[in-house]
Amino acid sequence: MNFLQVALLRWYHANLTASYAVGAFPFGLAFDGGNIWVASNNSDAVTKLRACDGANLGTFAVGTSPEDVACDGAAVWITNFGSDNVTKLRASDGAPLGLFAVGTGPEGVAFDGANIWVANSGTNNVTKLRASDGANLGTFPVGNQPRGLAFDGNNIWVTNRLTNNVTKLRASDGANLGTFPVGNGPRALAFDGVHMWVANATSNDVTQLRASDGAEIGTFPVGTAPENLAFDGANIWVSNSVSNTVWKL
Repeated sequence: MNFLQVALLRWYHANLTASYAVGAFPFGLAFDGGNIWVASNNSDAVTKLRACDGANLGTFAVGTSPEDVACDGAAVWITNFGSDNVTKLRASDGAPLGLFAVGTGPEGVAFDGANIWVANSGTNNVTKLRASDGANLGTFPVGNQPRGLAFDGNNIWVTNRLTNNVTKLRASDGANLGTFPVGNGPRALAFDGVHMWVANATSNDVTQLRASDGAEIGTFPVGTAPENLAFDGANIWVSNSVSNTVWKL
């Protein structure tokens, strides 16, 4: 290994591999355009980290057992699994902007450009809240134990953990556009512009569905207990919580 390679490795570890303290049992993450928000399930709080350097910009109290975070451009929304509501904080300074009741056991949350959608795992439905003021615009039934949510530009997709399928809802009115089988224990979703990808935590694979009609394009094995997904513009990344790996598809 030459001097340049050594220098590059040192730079990589100094700048790209770092850890930052947050609350207990960090779970959900969201990016607001400049900062990362982290929901700490056992601390009933979210932490705001500056994305460029990880500086801690504040820790803010939310409800009981926060699970997931979404940003609407001006505010961050946090699902509080233990208190059956969602907290809205101003992204610029973390000021509380409201606490809004939803169903039982809210977990996943997503923004569709105008509204916030919340998956209620205890009541097998999703709640639609107007992002501007938190007004409840409807509650829509899905499968058993909904967890993950994703928006494809027109529709909201929901993973149903106990029924091993996903539900597609029209974002404008919540109309059910279909339920589609996937692997066992589906958790998270990611949209690549054409397809919806689903992480199946129990069957250790990822399902690719055509977003236009829900047709299965393929199922691909990954590591043990895939929990989350992200799309980088060309590839799908999968975090595997038990095998402690990340796969790139």
